[in-house]
Amino acid sequence: MDELIEYGPDLLKGFLVNLQLSAICTVLALVLGTILVAMRVSPIPVLRAAGTTVVNVIRNTPLTLLLAFSALGLSDTLGLTFSDEPYDNAFWLVVMAMSIYAATFVCEALRSGINTVPMGQAEAARAVGLTFMQTLRLIILPQAFRAVIAPLGSVVIALIKNTTVAQAGGLLADAAFVMYDTFDTTGVSIPIFIGLVIAFMAVTLPIGWFTGWLAKRLAVAR
Repeated sequence: MDELIEYGPDLLKGFLVNLQLSAICTVLALVLGTILVAMRVSPIPVLRAAGTTVVNVIRNTPLTLLLAFSALGLSDTLGLTFSDEPYDNAFWLVVMAMSIYAATFVCEALRSGINTVPMGQAEAARAVGLTFMQTLRLIILPQAFRAVIAPLGSVVIALIKNTTVAQAGGLLADAAFVMYDTFDTTGVSIPIFIGLVIAFMAVTLPIGWFTGWLAKRLAVAR
């Protein structure tokens, strides 16, 4: 318990980095995932092929490899920078990698939701003169989102937990990194481990409960 009190401020600071990463990446992943699913169901073959390729490649690539590629490939080799401050640059490199990674899972969740929308609704929309994008935006996607609230909640939970690997390539000192560093200094501390487990559960469990309740509340009657 003494270790938890002594290293508590550093652990809290690292945990807040995890939460900040989670919030930003969730928003970006939802936006990018929506764009990707629009590409995947587009009537234009080139867009469909591009969306399918991006999703299949990114979704089947380990997240740690994407993070390392961002740090070593895009940043060190190609010179991609978001800020002159090393920490800020590292932070946004992590945001980019994790957002793209999570977006592919958002895309697949939304695509499964689109498959639940009756084909007749899209045909009716075309019959009254709506374009593909208007049909997607006004009719199909609203129903698709309602159908996959629970799976999207699972994607967000996975994203929150995946922020603990953000120190790949030495990018960020998040809560997991602080815990590892503390263990190296003091030895394995059960209170610190349990404290971080409880902290993550305090965030992920309510999200799971809320999205489960919301999915039932907004379920589309067929």
